[in-house]
Amino acid sequence: QVQLVESGGGLVQAGGSLRLSCAASGNIIRINTMGWYRQAPGKQRELVAVISSDGSTNYADSVKGRFTISRDNAKNTVYLQMTSLKPEDTAVYYCNADGVVVNSLLGKYRYWGQGTQVTVSS
Repeated sequence: QVQLVESGGGLVQAGGSLRLSCAASGNIIRINTMGWYRQAPGKQRELVAVISSDGSTNYADSVKGRFTISRDNAKNTVYLQMTSLKPEDTAVYYCNADGVVVNSLLGKYRYWGQGTQVTVSS
């Protein structure tokens, strides 16, 4: 019933910028938290940044000052502006929606996007 569709990944040189977008669609009433996670080869998935419906944010220490997360609640869309990219930012980036209330369903749910590849060359 709910889909997250990411876009904006790609190949960029170190020091460059990319902007990721993720749109949630479906019979959504509201979403508590939206965010981005990433997984590099051979590593566990890790939090990059999250944003609540009231606009409060949380960032991984490794991206503070370089990445900015934002959200359009009316469009159920979350963005990740990435600047000063480093080779160690290379990973598959996954969009996440948590605390999702869906029409006709009880409870709150968590959804993941399919992932988008970000590759930073040195």
